[in-house]
Amino acid sequence: MLHRFSRQGLICITQPNHAWLSGQLAQVWGNEQFGDFVPRKEVCFGAEQHDIGWVVWEQSPTLNPQTGYPHHFTELPTQEHINIWSNAKQFAFVLGRYVALLISLHGTGLYERFTSWQNSPTSTQIVEKFLKQEYLWQEQLIALLKNDPYYATYVTSEVITRNRKLVATWDALSIIFCQGMTSQQQLIHHVPILNDEATLELTLLDNQENHQQIVVSPWPFQLNEVTLVYEGKFLRHTFSNEMAMQEALMGDCWVTLTTTLKPD
Repeated sequence: MLHRFSRQGLICITQPNHAWLSGQLAQVWGNEQFGDFVPRKEVCFGAEQHDIGWVVWEQSPTLNPQTGYPHHFTELPTQEHINIWSNAKQFAFVLGRYVALLISLHGTGLYERFTSWQNSPTSTQIVEKFLKQEYLWQEQLIALLKNDPYYATYVTSEVITRNRKLVATWDALSIIFCQGMTSQQQLIHHVPILNDEATLELTLLDNQENHQQIVVSPWPFQLNEVTLVYEGKFLRHTFSNEMAMQEALMGDCWVTLTTTLKPD
């Protein structure tokens, strides 16, 4: 779950809803500088579903007693986080092999880039076991796809590397947009362009309660302007009882959020 703080309380955005926003970014991504990606439909679908492993947890989110709010996705214990990502490939596999591969690669990529788990011997053991199992599964799935005449050209190391970087980019952008920009500028590094990488600069242009306008430079999209829509649940106060918090989230507390992106 992602958190977006407002003057009246906390807006909670589920991981699958944040992933939906990633999919929206994928669908309009690409131009002469940033290039295209293949297989386009599968990569867009993978971006949209990259947090499918969170579906069960989001139905009964746990309470963080230190904050009085549902756990932010970064606050969960390592074992619980690993359980979510271990199950993700099984949920994703019914959506298609390439989609499942992208989701699994995104999960392992998170633990490769964010290595705070290495500070704990117990967490290190848990994560290393997960990575070993996930790498093996990925190898087997890639071998399977290489035997498919349609997908064989899409599982080269070059194509896979570009696609996993794109999913990571859309994920990072979506997290910023969902949680709301809290500083005037933010940077996204290692964004794939044609035969190279770039850094995206985000500049907050207008900041309203449920809507932000952001300038993106360089401009990576097909359209001259992009408007994203996503949803959250509004909590007006903190909780000391987990069931009460879950009941509040099940109530009519929806809020629609939008982000408009503009070129420099």
